[in-house]
Amino acid sequence: MGEFKNKVDFVVLVSVTNANSNGDPLNGNRPRTDYNGFGEISDVCIKRKIRNRMQDMGQNIFVQSDERSDDGAKTLKERAKELEKIEDQDEFYAKACENWIDVRTFGQVFAFKGFECSSVGVRGPVSIHQAVSIDPVEVNSMQITKSVSGEDASGKGSDTMGMKHFVRFGLYKIKGSINVQLAEKTHFTEEDAEVLKECLRTLFVNDASSARPDGSMEVVKVYWWQHNCKDGRYSSAKIHRAVNIGLKDSSKLPTCVDDYNITLDLSDIDGFAPEEIEGV
Repeated sequence: MGEFKNKVDFVVLVSVTNANSNGDPLNGNRPRTDYNGFGEISDVCIKRKIRNRMQDMGQNIFVQSDERSDDGAKTLKERAKELEKIEDQDEFYAKACENWIDVRTFGQVFAFKGFECSSVGVRGPVSIHQAVSIDPVEVNSMQITKSVSGEDASGKGSDTMGMKHFVRFGLYKIKGSINVQLAEKTHFTEEDAEVLKECLRTLFVNDASSARPDGSMEVVKVYWWQHNCKDGRYSSAKIHRAVNIGLKDSSKLPTCVDDYNITLDLSDIDGFAPEEIEGV
């Protein structure tokens, strides 16, 4: 496998149309927004979708969703059982990174009672920001009726009321980077970076649900900067700022991605252009 030698920065643009992009369990599962009304998608949510795509591509994943478990393990401790008797922390670290792509990508803390190594932390090279919408989003709520009751309701009708929340439209920006020094430690490779790139391009494939119908969430474009050195030619902040997004008509609420002008301003990074990849 090819050694990962040059820093990578990336920006992913995601459109959300009549979907719950990331429900907040502390707010009735309404789509996440900040105090100014800008939509948010947590980095944990984004990493979950990347892990699912990695799994779809046949990669070994440590942190699997219960409904997507492909090895029969019911807990993380059970999945890590083959490492139980390893006494050397460096050996444990290396074996965990070798076994699971998400461990050598995002990192993981292994702290399981009864293991010879009581606690091993892996710091992953891939960092991802929470996604934030370009403009404030309009969150709508719809009252729905569930026609089947989940409890005994003797003498009552089976119908119960509920709420469904969704973002009318929002264009979100995801930012991230891959650190070479940490990649060297976890043995994250060039091939792993290509897997990550493909996961970002196809982020919402096999992700449909009643809250996110097929086609309601779309990767518009991936901007992928491959530097020519370990630390990067320019800071990640300058790279991420190169993607400029603004409304064509600021007097109207955006309803689709075509309402925005999306341009690259490379003046602060001496024309250092990214690979531009259309999403799925």
